[in-house]
Amino acid sequence: MKQKNMKFRQTLFWDTDPKNIDPKKNARYIIERILDFGNINEVSWLLKYYPKTVIKKVMCLPRVQLSDKSKALWSLLIK
Repeated sequence: MKQKNMKFRQTLFWDTDPKNIDPKKNARYIIERILDFGNINEVSWLLKYYPKTVIKKVMCLPRVQLSDKSKALWSLLIK
């Protein structure tokens, strides 16, 4: 069951207005930011909103905007 849209923090999306972010259209952007910089509530929302297959797919994309440490951690946690 998909959780309703989340009100994103400005500090998480410092380069845009969080009110303009669409979870469907901007999935890659949201996933990258939350996996790298998100807090526990944002990560919880992410895991409920997006299927693990979508998260894994984003993590494997070329030129993914995710630190090596975050990518290693989430690769272990999301199986």
